[in-house]
Amino acid sequence: MPRYFEDIEAGRTYDIEGEYDVTAEEIKDFAERYDPQPFHLDEDAAAESMFGSLAASGWHTASMCMRLLVEGFLDPESSMGGEGIDELRWLRPVRPGDTLRIELEVLDKRVSESRPEMGHVRTELVGYNQADEAVIEWTARTMHRRRDRGDGSDTA
Repeated sequence: MPRYFEDIEAGRTYDIEGEYDVTAEEIKDFAERYDPQPFHLDEDAAAESMFGSLAASGWHTASMCMRLLVEGFLDPESSMGGEGIDELRWLRPVRPGDTLRIELEVLDKRVSESRPEMGHVRTELVGYNQADEAVIEWTARTMHRRRDRGDGSDTA
């Protein structure tokens, strides 16, 4: 069932269903393409780094969490994209064998003044590993289609 702007509750924290299993192969593949630093690419180099072992790029961690968000919360019928990220923090390294999950808190929301068919939602996402340690957090602004499009029409 689509999740429209009206269905998103300000002040609510959503435990998003789904998990993401992190592999060494994927960490290295992502790093080769987008963040080719030695501690993301090579176990020996990573062992000599501040991480002490292979660690995923922070951008890879954000991408894995975004995948969970798309699959578990955003809806293709009602999601209208993002307006940006206000804050992004990588809190602890993500390693091969980790399993990620996310929670999403809706901080506030408002109907667009210029486009009444959509609303703006500000959220905080926190990603956790299998030990329930926070590994990433971000605050973002997204746009969602309204069920009541503000023009008297209704999609339901």
